[in-house]
Amino acid sequence: MDEVQDLQTVVAGDESGRVVAIDSAYHVDERNTGRDVVVSASYSGVLPARFVADRRPRAAIGLDCAIGPEGAGIAGLWFYEALGIPAATADVRDVLLGDGVDVHRNGVISRVNAVAAACGVVPGMTVADAAALLLRAEPVTRAPDEITNRTVMESGPDGRAVVCTDSIAFGTPADRDTNVLVTAGHTGRSSVPYLREFRPWGFICSDGGRGRDDSGIAGLAIVEGDGLAGATVDARSAMMGDGLSSYRDGVISARNALAAACGVEIGMSAREAAHRLLHRAP
Repeated sequence: MDEVQDLQTVVAGDESGRVVAIDSAYHVDERNTGRDVVVSASYSGVLPARFVADRRPRAAIGLDCAIGPEGAGIAGLWFYEALGIPAATADVRDVLLGDGVDVHRNGVISRVNAVAAACGVVPGMTVADAAALLLRAEPVTRAPDEITNRTVMESGPDGRAVVCTDSIAFGTPADRDTNVLVTAGHTGRSSVPYLREFRPWGFICSDGGRGRDDSGIAGLAIVEGDGLAGATVDARSAMMGDGLSSYRDGVISARNALAAACGVEIGMSAREAAHRLLHRAP
């Protein structure tokens, strides 16, 4: 259904609300507050996100506009995320810029924020399907300390597993001498108390860009004395604060001697390194 309302086109809807296509993020208005999934043909940077988020729609989908330097084309995803608004971007190569209806008809999702991911939206999904899903979903608001994004990536012997989480601080007693934790904070001295508390079977964190005097990997040597095998990924290869990115995209930049003895090598993928740590000898 294509109901034209000024600068907005209602392209779908039910008792839950509407999917509204707009050619520009600046066309959002008071009609969209709370109930609408807004599909925009604008880039998804912070500036347009500010205008859309001001109306607090049910969800927002925009364009990635090739992402660009410093991720400027999709930076609004995290602006929305901080406000608890599900948001995603469509690949600009598939759509007409400045035509919101075309984005809804032909767009393919390229990136999602954590709130949209929790609703089931994934890259590769059509914009139409993603919008329909977001129209039905009810995002759950959680406190920051409840959002750990803990995901089991590989199961191993004796109940062990490779577990991704966004920070080593999100380890649990269940990880002790059992799981390989793949996380996304730096491995400086502030990581050491958490590593000692949770004592994972193995760990991979970020080098945080290393810092002066390699302070971003200092924890590797410190916890080696505690018998903990660990490594870091190059912060240029994976997103800080996203454990899944460390696992999927990360490239090993440093490791301690215990991890080296397990076959972890610099330049190896984090996925392979985690596998080798998982299957290391007791």
